Amino acid sequence: MSPRAAGTWPSPITPELLVGGAVGIGEVIPDGNDVWWSESRALEGGRTAIVRWHDGEVADVSAADSNVRTSVHEYGGGAWWPHDGALYYVEFKDQRLRKLVPGDQPMFLSAEPPHPRGLRFADGRVSPDGNWFVCVGERHHPGTPPDNELWAVSTDGSQELRVIASGAHFYAAPRISPDGRHLVWIQWNHPNMPWDTTELWIADWADGEASNTRLLAGNGDEALQQPTWLADGSLLAATDRTDWWNVYQVSVHDGSLEPLAQGDFDVVEPHWVFGGSRFIDGVQVQPDPTRDRLSTGTALPYSMLESLFGDASSFTFVGGSYAAAPEPVRVRDGEVEVLRPAAPLGIDAAYLPAPEFITFPTAGDATAHGLFYRPANPEAECLPGELPPLLVAIHGGPTGSASRSLRMGHRFWTSRGFAVVDVDYRGSSGYGRAFRNLLRGEWCKTDVEDAIAAAMYLAKRGEVDRDRMVIRGGSAGGTTTLLSVMEPGVFAAGANYFGVSDLVALLSDDHKFESQYAVQLIGPYPESADVYAARSPINRIDEIAAPLIVLQGADDTVVPPHHSLSIVDTMQAKGLSVEYHEYPGEGHGFRGAAAVTASIEAELAFYLRVFGLTTQT
Repeated sequence: MSPRAAGTWPSPITPELLVGGAVGIGEVIPDGNDVWWSESRALEGGRTAIVRWHDGEVADVSAADSNVRTSVHEYGGGAWWPHDGALYYVEFKDQRLRKLVPGDQPMFLSAEPPHPRGLRFADGRVSPDGNWFVCVGERHHPGTPPDNELWAVSTDGSQELRVIASGAHFYAAPRISPDGRHLVWIQWNHPNMPWDTTELWIADWADGEASNTRLLAGNGDEALQQPTWLADGSLLAATDRTDWWNVYQVSVHDGSLEPLAQGDFDVVEPHWVFGGSRFIDGVQVQPDPTRDRLSTGTALPYSMLESLFGDASSFTFVGGSYAAAPEPVRVRDGEVEVLRPAAPLGIDAAYLPAPEFITFPTAGDATAHGLFYRPANPEAECLPGELPPLLVAIHGGPTGSASRSLRMGHRFWTSRGFAVVDVDYRGSSGYGRAFRNLLRGEWCKTDVEDAIAAAMYLAKRGEVDRDRMVIRGGSAGGTTTLLSVMEPGVFAAGANYFGVSDLVALLSDDHKFESQYAVQLIGPYPESADVYAARSPINRIDEIAAPLIVLQGADDTVVPPHHSLSIVDTMQAKGLSVEYHEYPGEGHGFRGAAAVTASIEAELAFYLRVFGLTTQT
C-alpha cells in the first residue's frame, strides 16, 4: 500500500466506469410466466429500453431507437405496463401512448395532440376485460399550467379517450378491481405535495365509465399511497396517519382502515415519480436504517428493494446492494431467481465496503442522520499524519434520502481518498412523517444546519481534515450547497448541480407539480416574501465564502438554466471564484454518458485545484 496525498489516489473507478456498460434497472413487472423490466442506458444517450424475460431468454422488446419515458409531472415514472403479452408504453419524443405486441409494429392508442407533446400518459393499467387502458393524463396548453385528469383510452386503436375524473390538481394510481366493478385512485390539491395530504377516492366502473364517485379515505392530515386490490376484491393502501407509512386494509363500503403489520418503518417512499410499489398481497418492504428487508423474512443479499409486484407465492422486484448493481429478481415458492445478473464490476471488493449509519447532533438540540463512507483503496493510503478530505453529499427532493444501494459516484470519490457523508437532514424520508415535517417552513435553513453539522461531527471525531471539506448537491441539494458555502470557515468549495437559486422564481416557473411546493417548505407568498428573499441564494452572493462550480442541463424544465446562470453571472461580475459547465440535451439529472463523465471529471479537477493538488499521480 502506497502513501499518497488523499484525493490523488489512482483508482480503477474511472468516470467511464460510471456509465460504461451500466444499466439502471427500473420497474420489474410480472405478466403471466414472463417478466418485464426497464433499463436506463447511459451509453445509448440515457434512453430507457423495455426488456422481457421469456422462457429463460432475455431480449429487448422496445425498438433500438425507442425511449420509453413519460413527462407527466416532469419527473415521470410509470411510463409502461405489460398485459397479456403486449406492452403499453409512452414514447418520450412525442408522449403518445402505444401498444406493442412483440414482433409487430407499435399501434398508436392516442391521437396526435393539437400541440407537440400536449397529451401525456402515466401510471396506467389495463381493465380486466382488456378494453381500456386507465391512466393518469396530463393535458398541456401553451402559456397555461397543464390539466391533470384520469383517462380511459381504448385499447383497440380507435384512439378514443374518455375523461373519467377531473377537478383535482393531481391524480395517481388509478386501479380497477379484479371483478371490474370499482375504480380507486389517489388525488390531492395545491399547495400539498403527495407526501403532505392526499385522498383515496372510489367510483363504480363499467365499460370505460366511472360513476358514483366518492371519497373513501383521507382525514386531511395523512398521505395515502399505493392503493392495491387483492385477488379476493379487498383493498390495501399505505398511509402515515400514525407517523409511519404502514399498510392498512381499506373497507370499500365505509373507508375504515384496519392496520396490517405495523412498525417504526416507512413501507413506501415519497411519490416523486409514478410506478412505485413497495407492498403486495402478503409481502411488504420493511426497511431499517441501513437496508430494506422483506416482511416474509426471506434471506436476500440486497440492501435495496424496489418495484415489488406479484403476490406472496410469486413476486418480482429490483434488488441492489452497496457493492453490486441492481438486478431483476423473482421469488417463486420461496426460491430466489436472478433473471439477469448484474454485470460484474471488475472491482476488488476492498473498494466497496458498506458505509456506516450515523446519527449526529444538530441545531436546536435536534438530530439528523447519514451514511458515512470512509476512503477505500487497497493500493493507497493517506500520507503520514494526513486526514482525508470530506465530501458532503446532499440529496435532492428535498424529501429524498441517502440510497441504501451501490452509489458508484460515491465510490469514485472514496477510491481516490475522499471520505463521503450522504446526509439525511431533517425533512428526509425514511424516518416517519414527524421527521419529514421538520422541514416545513424551514427549507434553506435546517437542511443547511444539518449539512454543516454532519461535516463538523466527522471532523470532531477525527475522521476527516477540517480544512478540506467540500459539499455537493443537485436540485434542492444544489440549493443547500449554495447556502452552505456561505457559512465562513466550513467548506473549502462547493459543487452546485442545477440548484434553485431564486425561490420566488421557483413559484413562477412552468412546472405545475412543484409550483406550490415552496408554500409548505418556506411559507405562503407574498405573505412570506421577506423569508423568500432572505433565503434565496441569488440575494446573498456576497456571502459566498468558497469557490463554486456550477453544472447545469441546458434542457432542464424543472430547474431551468436561469437559476444557475444568475448565480454565475452575478459571481463573475463581483469577481468571485466560479466555474460553469452546461450540457446540451440534458435535463434535470444527467442521463447521457458524455455529460455524466464530463461533469464528474470537471468536479474532481476543480477540487484538486482548490486543494492545491494539480495532478493525480
